[in-house]
Amino acid sequence: MNIEEIRKLFPMITNNSQKKLVYFDNAATTFKPQCVIDKEVEYYTFYCANTHRGDYDIAYQADTHYDEARKIVAKFINATKKEVVFTSGDSMSLNLIAFGLIHLLKKDDEILVSVLEHASCLLPWYKVCDIVGCKIKFIEVDENGNITPENLKKAMTNKTKIVSLAHVGNVLGNVNDVKALAKIAHENNALFICDGAQSAPHMKIDVKELDVDFFTFSGHKCYGPTGIGVLYGKYELLEKLEPYQLGGGMNASFDMCGNVKYLYPPEKFEAGTQNIAGAIGLARALEFLLDIGMDNIYQYENELKKYCVSKMKELDNVELYNSNTPTGIVAFNIKGVFAQDGASLFNRYGICVRSGEHCAKLIHNFLGVDQTIRASFCFYNTKEEIDYFIEICKKGGDFLDAFFA
Repeated sequence: MNIEEIRKLFPMITNNSQKKLVYFDNAATTFKPQCVIDKEVEYYTFYCANTHRGDYDIAYQADTHYDEARKIVAKFINATKKEVVFTSGDSMSLNLIAFGLIHLLKKDDEILVSVLEHASCLLPWYKVCDIVGCKIKFIEVDENGNITPENLKKAMTNKTKIVSLAHVGNVLGNVNDVKALAKIAHENNALFICDGAQSAPHMKIDVKELDVDFFTFSGHKCYGPTGIGVLYGKYELLEKLEPYQLGGGMNASFDMCGNVKYLYPPEKFEAGTQNIAGAIGLARALEFLLDIGMDNIYQYENELKKYCVSKMKELDNVELYNSNTPTGIVAFNIKGVFAQDGASLFNRYGICVRSGEHCAKLIHNFLGVDQTIRASFCFYNTKEEIDYFIEICKKGGDFLDAFFA
């Protein structure tokens, strides 16, 4: 499919044909193709029933589609079905890991992170450290915003038990060499947790090749529904992980004496009624991505990034912070303009970008600025949209027009 054919598959694009809309906030969430919308509607229209509870036809249909969704997710990341847990999103997945491992940690154990991480990759560990007495340590970041194998080696000690890092940074778009980092963690008897929220939608993921212990991502960033996410874990580690929530659907038995037996993973972690429609919709979104081709997506988005950066470098009123990273995220500021004011100006012209700290509240320690504007591209964006964006960048000094026009 060419770019025009792809754009026609997204109602948020086609339904706004009479109004200028340039959506450059794909790192926050993505538009949904019609096939994903149809798949969710199909569940609610034709087999809306709970899973694993009904002895009737439509319940069997719901069971079948939910089980198939897990298989599709497993295929997407090259895992086995029993290693895929459905959650409400990346944040829940990361919390599930942190609090599920808490019983294996002790006072003065070390957890390695970086100042570039999203809050969801940091705050659960802060809480675990409060409870257990562990210590957070920050790995040094190189001048390009990467976690190098050399710097990870420097940070490792015999007390390091967990390394928790993003595959792709949500502000700079840097790509960490996860395979090399995981190898170092394992050589030092530590677990490696990979936040894949910004990588899963944009590049091919093979958890076996990367050899990560846990991998997480959200559906809504992958052109799927909100309220659905994925936690991958090596099965032997999922068996050791304590469930984050308890209730119906995750236990095999319990009695009046308080004896409880849990189901095996992944059901062990899926208490209560799951987001059935969300899981089915996510599976359709991942099929859609595979049809387009993850390598094609990565290459095209990289082209958009290079094109945008080359144009922005011609402007004297723009400060760029990540011109060398290979993914479709551009972090910048209009010189002399507060980031939120800059974003409001772009909105005045129908361009959707994000401003602020982007939930990465420690990144100012690396960038030296508290706020940035973030434009983030995906495969339904075009160079023509970037040209229009560049023209508005030139108007950056007129940001007050956004309020008084």
